[in-house]
Amino acid sequence: MMHIAFLTPEYPHEKVRHSAGIGTSIKNLAVALEQKGVTVSIIVYGQSEDNVIKEQGITIHLVKKRKYKWATWYFYRKYLERYLNALTISEKITLIEAPDWTGITAFMNLKAPLIIRFHGSDAYFCHLENRKQKRKNFYFEKWGIGKAKAYIAPTAFAGKLTQEIFNIKDREIATIHNGIDTVKFRSSETIIAEKGLLLYIGTLIRKKGVLEFPGIMKYVMERNPEAHLILIGNDSSDIKTGSASTWKLLADSLDDKLSERIQYLGQIPYEEVRSYIEKAQVCLFPTFAETLGMVTIESMAMGKPVVNSNIGWANELIVDSESGFLVHPTDHKLYANRIVQLLESEEMRTAMGKKAIDRAQERFNITITVEQNIAFYKKIIGT
Repeated sequence: MMHIAFLTPEYPHEKVRHSAGIGTSIKNLAVALEQKGVTVSIIVYGQSEDNVIKEQGITIHLVKKRKYKWATWYFYRKYLERYLNALTISEKITLIEAPDWTGITAFMNLKAPLIIRFHGSDAYFCHLENRKQKRKNFYFEKWGIGKAKAYIAPTAFAGKLTQEIFNIKDREIATIHNGIDTVKFRSSETIIAEKGLLLYIGTLIRKKGVLEFPGIMKYVMERNPEAHLILIGNDSSDIKTGSASTWKLLADSLDDKLSERIQYLGQIPYEEVRSYIEKAQVCLFPTFAETLGMVTIESMAMGKPVVNSNIGWANELIVDSESGFLVHPTDHKLYANRIVQLLESEEMRTAMGKKAIDRAQERFNITITVEQNIAFYKKIIGT
């Protein structure tokens, strides 16, 4: 029997400090693996307490963030290494999976084979955003990635670009899309969408394109005054301006008219996200940097037409003008035109929504992707 351990900085649970797309994708896979008879442990580092929780047959280890007199970046990694190795022996872990972000596995010598999943490294995002990366972060990520036997990328684009950035030559990179429960994310036929409601779900951060919304919404409202946008997600600081709040940065750029039509709800419980998707007429994701985008495929699975970024990875999610629209985030006028087209045509929304459901079922159904993951795990364990 396989026992897979996921090392992660996030996971959707009330006792975990933070969770976003990475945590969601891990939980979807973990639950599906457990249902297939695979034993799963989740090791969530950087937490406020040490704790072990059982949920849905999965063991969740919360590992408290520890500080040292010096070189915490090194000694905390070594602490996690000892924790994982002790668990590997006591619980007979057969494989460990970790993310590429900040190179958490740098300096670790683990007793089980390691797979790195390319959720998106700092180097990857810096490349897409055309900004300079701290040298320390690059080397930590390179060393961490170098510890792995193999890699999984959620899109071929993310795999190829990460391979180029870190000059990976001698190990396999499998493309396996993140999966969702397409039964859970199925829209109720009794819910009527709210007229003019546009929805964005995700972290409020520059790389997700949220600062493009004022320019986009200006054009939308010229043609459709009923349009209104709801933003849901964690606020964050802005790396370019130094602002402590991206929402404040966005809000300060709005005139009185736009202020009335753009609403920020902050973070809401994951279970409530589905109800907001259901009420929206169109979902918007004008992101500059992503590896896949969990909320995009969740929206598609619920039959919502999506206006998405057209950069790299997005072409693997959506067929433009068929299962959604793909537009560059800085092309405000075209982005707005696509939104207005959808708001004004129920027939187009319905047709595109059906194609989006088909696309989600074919490519991102967890019942399919879990089998792909199991096959790859077995291959790596066998080698």
